[in-house]
Amino acid sequence: MTDVVMPQMGESIVEGTLTKWLKKPGERVERDELLFEISTDKVDTEIPSPVAGVLAQVLVEEGQTVAINTVVGRIDEGGVAVAATPAPEPEAVSEPVPAPAPVVVETPAPAEESAGPISPLVRRMARDHSIDLRLVRGTGMGGRITKQDVEAHLAKAPAPREAGAKVRIEPMSVMRQRIAEHMLASKRTSAHVTTFHRVDMTRVVRLRARVKEDFQARHGFALTYLPFIARAAAEALRAYPLLNASIDGANIVYHNQIDIGVAVALEGGYGLIVPVIRNADEKNVVGLQRAIVDLATRARTKQLKPDEVQGGTFSITNFGSFGSLFATPVINQPQVAILGVGAVEKIPVVIEDDAIAIRSVCILGLSFDHRLIDGALADLFCQKVKAILETWSEDVL
Repeated sequence: MTDVVMPQMGESIVEGTLTKWLKKPGERVERDELLFEISTDKVDTEIPSPVAGVLAQVLVEEGQTVAINTVVGRIDEGGVAVAATPAPEPEAVSEPVPAPAPVVVETPAPAEESAGPISPLVRRMARDHSIDLRLVRGTGMGGRITKQDVEAHLAKAPAPREAGAKVRIEPMSVMRQRIAEHMLASKRTSAHVTTFHRVDMTRVVRLRARVKEDFQARHGFALTYLPFIARAAAEALRAYPLLNASIDGANIVYHNQIDIGVAVALEGGYGLIVPVIRNADEKNVVGLQRAIVDLATRARTKQLKPDEVQGGTFSITNFGSFGSLFATPVINQPQVAILGVGAVEKIPVVIEDDAIAIRSVCILGLSFDHRLIDGALADLFCQKVKAILETWSEDVL
């Protein structure tokens, strides 16, 4: 018998919510076949089975939040799947005899009895929103009510009418609550300062325009500006390793690997996740673009693995993809800097000999932790990124 546990989803994660079992007790599951879904403050993902066998026991129900390494189920590696047996047909009765029908006054069963065991998360949601759980249809195992059932009930329930009220109230998702907590924690922890640098992206823009069709045909995905930025940032991090460090009390932790997190906005803008490109300085533009496409796609389809959302040493957020020119990004703890990328747009620029030319320009915004990084070092880093992009010569095919 093999234990299945709640996995460690990140260095700072201490618990997770089991949102859905993808197999039922008695069903066969193969090694690495998806077994259950979980939700944490960093990622919603599907967890594969560690072994092949039969799901023998479910110890943690859907919607329940438990600590990491808690045993959530057990798999019998030598077990045999149990086939569902049809219900026996009722026996024929030659002469039905009517039975007396006493009048019974039914009283509603408590929510625990009518809906099965209720997880603490579901019970808290019901209490916070004054929901009668007897009115909620459970889709979990055995008809149990899950977090998603409560959210669906809230979504279709008419908003209460209050005199003068013109608002709609809905609960934050688990991910949104955790993002809020992390943003506040980062602002309380780091001494945020942001420096802005204008970058002439004309060489990169022209190169991309020249090769993008061949790039798409050869590699099967589009070429964007982000891998150029990531490539330049990785080079700058090698030149200025303090921006790739972190703070541990009174100590500076220098990271030997350059693992760049790339912020991914989830569908509809209702969440943000930062999967990590490992050894980003060892990849060229093709490798970086491939990693960005892969991680972003799997982030939006909840297929990221636990180790793909932790351990980043530096982050990049591309708010320019939504048309923003510049912003002041919040540092992704425990890192000490994050690079924001604005939209690339054509503007008139004064060049040599006071001539005016149309150039493709973007603004980079580097937020850094002033506890460790001084302004001069931050600007040197940005100047390095700027120089690489403005004099780009590396082949991208």
